[in-house]
Amino acid sequence: MILETIKMLNPAQREAVEQTEGPILILAGAGSGKTRVLTTRIGYLMQEKKVKAENILAITFTNKAANEMRERVDETLKDEDTSAMWITTFHSCCVRILRKSINKIGYNRSFVIYDSSDQVTLVKDCLRELNYSEKAMDPKYIISVISNAKDKLINPKQFREKYKNDFSKSKIADVYALYQDRLKRNSALDFDDLIMKTVELFNECPDILDFYRNKFRYIMVDEYQDTSKAQYELIKYILY
Repeated sequence: MILETIKMLNPAQREAVEQTEGPILILAGAGSGKTRVLTTRIGYLMQEKKVKAENILAITFTNKAANEMRERVDETLKDEDTSAMWITTFHSCCVRILRKSINKIGYNRSFVIYDSSDQVTLVKDCLRELNYSEKAMDPKYIISVISNAKDKLINPKQFREKYKNDFSKSKIADVYALYQDRLKRNSALDFDDLIMKTVELFNECPDILDFYRNKFRYIMVDEYQDTSKAQYELIKYILY
């Protein structure tokens, strides 16, 4: 039973597990048991607070970490059905949301996700269409600039306004705008779009946002200190 597991925790860990309402931040070094506290907290929520699995969202950064967390949760809750619980990465979480509702913002729900090679090919196509020299504008550099913009939730229009007095960046703004247009025409998203488009969806469709706010009553983020602006905004939307 989960109470036996809790007895093995130190006082600070136990407090983190049993404090179930309101925000809580756990600060500790590597190997100190943060993930164990998180999985024990999930067990406590389900067994002692009778929270349904479907009302819990646990997010981490890598598929490996998400799989390990799932294994720990299943081991902790051997007699509980945890299949409806979302234990996932930021990007996998967003894919699930977008597959269901991205059509609400004009995209195909059967979108493909472009990898880095696809992105380079598309940027090169955009450069040719704009009559910009590939030698003068390195496609991989352009992709990194676009990626950085998306990570800050800066769309093409905002990017153009931000860099309207910067000759080099204003050219990248042209590429960014065309790149996004071509992605949409191809029913495609790149990796950075996954979070950005989910935030856009929540911003434009309050009913969908309300659905996930009501669904996820308890949200836990592993390695929260490493979240980007886009990831932070995503969590903030669901929380508030």
